[in-house]
Amino acid sequence: MMNDAQLLDDDARIAALRRLDVLDSAVEKPFEKIVTLVRTILAVPIATVTLVDRDRQWFKAQRGLDVQETPRSVSFCTHTIQQRDPLIIEDAHLDPRFADSPLVMGPPYIRSYAGIPLRTPEGYNVGSLCAMDTRSRRFSPADIAILSNFANIVCDELELRMIAQVDHLTGALTRRGFVEQAEREIARSRRSDRPTTLVMLDVDHFKSVNDTHGHVIGDQVLHQIAKIAGATLRPIDVFGRIGGEEFAILLPETGADEAMLVAERMRRAIADHPMRLPAGDRIHVTASFGVAALTPAVSTVTAWLERADTMLYAAKSAGRNCTRLADPA
Repeated sequence: MMNDAQLLDDDARIAALRRLDVLDSAVEKPFEKIVTLVRTILAVPIATVTLVDRDRQWFKAQRGLDVQETPRSVSFCTHTIQQRDPLIIEDAHLDPRFADSPLVMGPPYIRSYAGIPLRTPEGYNVGSLCAMDTRSRRFSPADIAILSNFANIVCDELELRMIAQVDHLTGALTRRGFVEQAEREIARSRRSDRPTTLVMLDVDHFKSVNDTHGHVIGDQVLHQIAKIAGATLRPIDVFGRIGGEEFAILLPETGADEAMLVAERMRRAIADHPMRLPAGDRIHVTASFGVAALTPAVSTVTAWLERADTMLYAAKSAGRNCTRLADPA
């Protein structure tokens, strides 16, 4: 079935994987339970939820391995994602594709393999659910059916995970999703020694908007602010709804001074943008902003958010509709 265009379009497949926002994420119980069940029910020493990135395969969950990822070039799963049907290898020593693989010749000494493609709703294979043994074996139709059912559950969990990270009203990341991104951004910035800055914003007098016009109008205001953010920010920037009328923005590769310019541009865009109401009326709202660059003193996302939040409330105290920057010292 290699005539399937989606199986040949690796760039689109990688984009689908990126949308799931799961690579390099923390341990999560649903996936851990699945690999434990696969290993127990199929009586195999190794089971993994594998996601195939451009140059590596990364294990969202694993049993029987002591590594988090391996090069894609030596992986079984890169072959699995190139087809719609399960990939079954009864004896890797007899298969020319794998006989010389370092994963076969050396640890973990894979001899037999069964992999079910993990397919997104758009039809892209982003990885596979794998059962592996260190001896040759035949996987029965019942084994494959069990593994396929578990693969469907993995796909459902990946979708639920993504939905849980996106705020349905604004399309921004939820607090949970934003915190995960911020944790990765701290690690990336530390590794590369590159700047990154956090911005927090809060809609001014939002309670009076709700009290005067109703919560439906309040929701529309939040939705339109998210649209302004989408038009103002770069594709690499991360926008999240932290709670209520409070939002946060991650600005990778951005120092404090440049982040101030971004925050001010967005503040003016909100202040200058009349919020259209269903009946044709319009209201104007403003927002206050707090900006905090990542510094060596900031070790956690919580501490980083607190620094930006302190500046946000300094902006509120200064009269609202303004921006305040944390002292880098």
